[in-house]
Amino acid sequence: MTEPSISLDELRIQIDKIDSQMVELLAQRAKITAQVGQYKSRVGLPIYVPEREAELISKRREQAEAQGVSPTLVEDLLRRIMRESYHTQNVNYLCTNPEIKKIVVVGGAGALGRIFVDMFTRSGYSVTVLEKADWQNSDAIFEDVGLVLVAVPIQMTEEIISRLQNLPKDCLLVDITSTKQKPLNAMLNAHSGPVLGLHPMFGPDVPSLVKQVVVVCHGRDETKYQWLLQQMTIWGAILQHSDAKDHDDAMVFIQVMRHFCSFVFGAHLASENPDLKQLVSLSSPIYRLELAMVGRLFAQDPALYADIIFDNKDSVRLLSKFAQQFAQALTLVEANDKREFIKQFLQIGAWFGDYSKQSLIDSKKLLLKADDDRTWSE
Repeated sequence: MTEPSISLDELRIQIDKIDSQMVELLAQRAKITAQVGQYKSRVGLPIYVPEREAELISKRREQAEAQGVSPTLVEDLLRRIMRESYHTQNVNYLCTNPEIKKIVVVGGAGALGRIFVDMFTRSGYSVTVLEKADWQNSDAIFEDVGLVLVAVPIQMTEEIISRLQNLPKDCLLVDITSTKQKPLNAMLNAHSGPVLGLHPMFGPDVPSLVKQVVVVCHGRDETKYQWLLQQMTIWGAILQHSDAKDHDDAMVFIQVMRHFCSFVFGAHLASENPDLKQLVSLSSPIYRLELAMVGRLFAQDPALYADIIFDNKDSVRLLSKFAQQFAQALTLVEANDKREFIKQFLQIGAWFGDYSKQSLIDSKKLLLKADDDRTWSE
């Protein structure tokens, strides 16, 4: 047997050298992306430009194929690198409406309110936070205010809005709660000026607003709050416009059902008391992700999720129908009726259509990442 011309240690040294060069290149790239962020800030360009991202990935995939490298690998690396670069660009932003003298964030000391206080401050606005103890000075705080953002818990939102009846006429009144019909109507009744309903579809742990969805529900005087929509776009947010009723109807499926199912799953696990570490160690990536999403729920504010589930008028009706659906599916198992189960499975799959196929592709990316993150100690 012929001995290899180069030893394993020598090959590893070469790999270490290349990896070190990659780190140096990433450092150089980070410096350049920081300059890009500064330029965008000066001229008011959004941090996230989907067309530019798509073009960059397409070119590098073509280059990878030409050099015999996996295009999927290159795309995965680039997306991770670009996510980091968006954060390095996340410094200061162009102010789209310098005529605004003051922004007041009611509840700005809260988890989500702090994000908007920070973003407005970094965009050059003068921001004041109003909390419960500050209401005695509210007349002075609201003097010359150009935007009032209500960022309080759902159950307090309408009561707080009702106290905002003496705002300057041109002041923009905005709320960021996860329900929209009632808060929007409350703002329209309390204030005669411009009104806008927003629902940030993210939690307080996001590192930036890049690629984060914000639902926009129009209220009154749309032309007078275009500057705010433009400001959020500059921050990198993706704006999705919706009727308030359509939004609330959709949230029953997007939020209420999802959170409630996680709550029940978690409650059942707690009552059965299995060895959680063993469950994690024996799970494939997809089950680890599902278990992580359940566990994530219980690491957050219970009052927030209680508000989301209990305060939607359609929660009881839809969750009751879901319970009936669960019971009907259980009867198939009790009767050992695999044929009917498969029949219904195919019918449901037909309803999902091409989305199920795309979901299979998209989920594979998540599963590969979950598998990469697994450690031997698990």
